[in-house]
Amino acid sequence: MLRTIFAFYLLLAGALAARAQAPDADGTPVPADPCARQNFEGAAYIVCGVDPAKADLRLFWKDAAGKPYRRFSGVADAVTGEGHRLLFAMNAGMYREDFTPMGLYVEDGKGLIPVNVEAPPKVSGPVPNFFKRPNGIFYLDEAGAHIVSTEDFLKQKPNVQLATQSGPMLVMSGKINPIFIPGSSDRTRRNGVGLSADGTLRFVISEGDVNFHDFASLFRDELKCPDALFLDGGNGTGLYNPALGRNDTSWHGGYGPIIALVGG
Repeated sequence: MLRTIFAFYLLLAGALAARAQAPDADGTPVPADPCARQNFEGAAYIVCGVDPAKADLRLFWKDAAGKPYRRFSGVADAVTGEGHRLLFAMNAGMYREDFTPMGLYVEDGKGLIPVNVEAPPKVSGPVPNFFKRPNGIFYLDEAGAHIVSTEDFLKQKPNVQLATQSGPMLVMSGKINPIFIPGSSDRTRRNGVGLSADGTLRFVISEGDVNFHDFASLFRDELKCPDALFLDGGNGTGLYNPALGRNDTSWHGGYGPIIALVGG
C-alpha cells in the first residue's frame, strides 16, 4: 500500500513538472510562473523572480499608434499579436499626467526620455518620492542587470538596452537608504525591483500598506538584494499575473512605463 501511494506521488510530481515546462504550440518551452506570494515580518507580498540572462524582459510605454498603453491588457494584446504570451507585468516607475515617464526611459535600445536631473520642487509638504535622494536607475546592458544611483549612472554612461528611472533608492550596496525611518506611519502599497548577488532580479509588490523602511528590509534581509529601487506607490502601483488572477488597474486612468516578462 505504501509503495502504491509513493508511486502515485512520484507520478503526480512528474506531471506537475512536465506541465510547468510543457512546450508551446511552436515547440518553445514555457517557463514555470515566475511570481509567488511571500510573507515577511507580518506583511504580504508578491515576488516575481527573473533571470535577465535568460528572460525576454521588455519595457512598454506607447503602442504602434503612438498612444500610451496605460493598461496591462493592452500590453498583453500586443504581445499576443506577436505570437507570445505576457507572463507578468508591473508598473515600471513614476509618470506625469499624460503618462510620460518622469525620468530616463530606454526601450529596445532607444532613448525616448532623458535622465531627469531636476532639483526637488519647492513644496510645503514632503518631497515627492521621485526626488528623494538618491533616486536611481534600473537598466539592462550586455553585461546584465544593474541598479545604481542616478549620479553613478551619469558617471558611468553605460550603453543600455532597457532603462527606467525612479526614486528613491531602497538599498545601496547592502545598506538601507538612511532617509527611511523605522516604524514610520507613512504606509501605502509599494512596488520595486531588487538585484540579488547572483544576478537574479526580484520584482516585488506589496499586497497591503508598508512603509519605506520595511519595504527596503524585505529586499535586503529576505530577498538578499544588495541593491534595490522603489518604482511607485499607492494606487499608482499594479501587477499583471494570470496565474495569480491579477490584472490591476490604476485609479487615475492608467500606467506610464510598464515592465513585462514575455514568454514563448
